[in-house]
Amino acid sequence: MKRIFDEYAYGDGPRTKCWWDVTCDIPAAPVFKESGHTDVAIIGAGFTGLMAALHLARDGINVTVLEMKRIGWGASGRNGGFCCLGGSMASDTTLDRRFGKQGRVDFRRTELAAIRLVEETIAAHNINVDRHSWGETSLAHRPKDMGELESYGLSVQENYGVPYHLHGTEDLTALGMAGPFYGGITIEAGFGLNPRKYIKGLAKAVQAAGGVIFESSSVSKIMKQSGGWTLDVNGYSLHADRVIVATNGYSSEDLPDWLSARYMPAQSNVIVTRPLSEQELFDAGWTTDQMAYDSRNLLHYFRLMPDRRFLFGMRGGLRTGSKAEARALVKIRSDFEAMFPAWKEVEATHNWSGMVCVARDLLPFVGPIPQQQGLFSGMCYHGNGVAMGSYSGGLLAQLVQGKQPDMAYPAAIKSPLRKFELGQWRRAAMPFAYAGLMLADR
Repeated sequence: MKRIFDEYAYGDGPRTKCWWDVTCDIPAAPVFKESGHTDVAIIGAGFTGLMAALHLARDGINVTVLEMKRIGWGASGRNGGFCCLGGSMASDTTLDRRFGKQGRVDFRRTELAAIRLVEETIAAHNINVDRHSWGETSLAHRPKDMGELESYGLSVQENYGVPYHLHGTEDLTALGMAGPFYGGITIEAGFGLNPRKYIKGLAKAVQAAGGVIFESSSVSKIMKQSGGWTLDVNGYSLHADRVIVATNGYSSEDLPDWLSARYMPAQSNVIVTRPLSEQELFDAGWTTDQMAYDSRNLLHYFRLMPDRRFLFGMRGGLRTGSKAEARALVKIRSDFEAMFPAWKEVEATHNWSGMVCVARDLLPFVGPIPQQQGLFSGMCYHGNGVAMGSYSGGLLAQLVQGKQPDMAYPAAIKSPLRKFELGQWRRAAMPFAYAGLMLADR
């Protein structure tokens, strides 16, 4: 396997103190240790892989999920738990230029459909995900950002067809969202959840529907064979008529070779505090359970959870290793205290990092891999994989069966991933990109 970061990034080190792991256990799945055949093999037991497996199993398709580590081990089990609009970093202007106005609206409505699919899945399978927050709020960290939020509000009705509310500084205080903000906008779409409880529910639903999940089952090769594909799994062979690659930011450059240089993993860091008292919440002026993020390019995202712990995340460092993780923790703690000075003495009991995945064109890709018949992928959700990753899985389940999707399948997510210019050295551009974003955030 060829990967863009060093081995530390793909080990247990970055997630050793992940809060979600404390909140619930996920029953262990068996290890793949016998050669065999399946209709569809899925690499990766995260949101995309498990949602695809669930839909396939319900359709009576023999499906096998292969997870290198543990169910939900990657980004699906260690994200911020924001089920929200997103999945792309492309602007409306970019979408209009590439796909036209209707193509842009089609994609934006797909973002909304992704949230609704998660809602429907949670309800259908009675998954307790600690749901909270009515939509999400973007907060202006500079006075001039309010103008951009107001312009964004004007596009919300056309793009999503949902209500929105603009807030002044005084409004935020009354809403329990006090802080160093100059206003904000709330969009009535999305909610907060416990991603581990969601992934546990998905895995249970897959198994109940007849799908098979294997853990500690590493795929080292994918080889084209007559009538399908053969996967080398733990030294055994699994023949599959079709294969879905659902590894996102934890992908390998050679699984399959086509993926090489077509995705960019980027780190995101999260801390979670001890439970806060009502007095501590009052002192900071943050008493709402509304999920929120600021208007920076390298944004901060945060929310008060039902147990009164506070989650605070931000785009992470550019290097990996225990020392890099320690530096990232210092940085996120500094930003947390700057935003919420009343909580300077509040302990952060848990901290971790994970990989989000960025595409060259800043759009997700969902569909068949070019010139690789029977091979499919869904990836590059730009830090919004709870909803868009889940949606991609449901869509892939239809595509691998050769069905005309009854789900929205906009042109914006059909375009195969383009390569980054620097190929295997593409990480070298990240410090310059981050420096530019940080400068723009001032």
